[in-house]
Amino acid sequence: MNDTRSSLKDISKKIGSPEAFTAKILQTLVKNGIITSVKGAQGGFMITPKRVKKIKLADIVYAIDGESISKMCVLGLKKCSEVNPCPVHNQYKFIKKDLLAMVQKTGLLEMSDSINEGRTCLKV
Repeated sequence: MNDTRSSLKDISKKIGSPEAFTAKILQTLVKNGIITSVKGAQGGFMITPKRVKKIKLADIVYAIDGESISKMCVLGLKKCSEVNPCPVHNQYKFIKKDLLAMVQKTGLLEMSDSINEGRTCLKV
């Protein structure tokens, strides 16, 4: 990973995502300090090698979706809780716990390396 910048057009093409949607996500990541953007002819989006080592998937998920991953009901019910559980609450709470642990443990560098080495892909 180096200090090169990527344009919105290149990023959206590479991941197979519409530019407008990709722009909103990138703006959110910039706003939350996960990536940086530089305007102008030589501009684009980037992340420094030092920064990429520190970012966890949870940082990205929380930047985009807020805390909904940790608070949401799998059925989308607003009143679901330990006191007032939905029909699958007691089964899902263990899955949610594992999901939270995974996003908090998984690093951006680990994900980037697996993509660059061809072990995984990032396409819509």
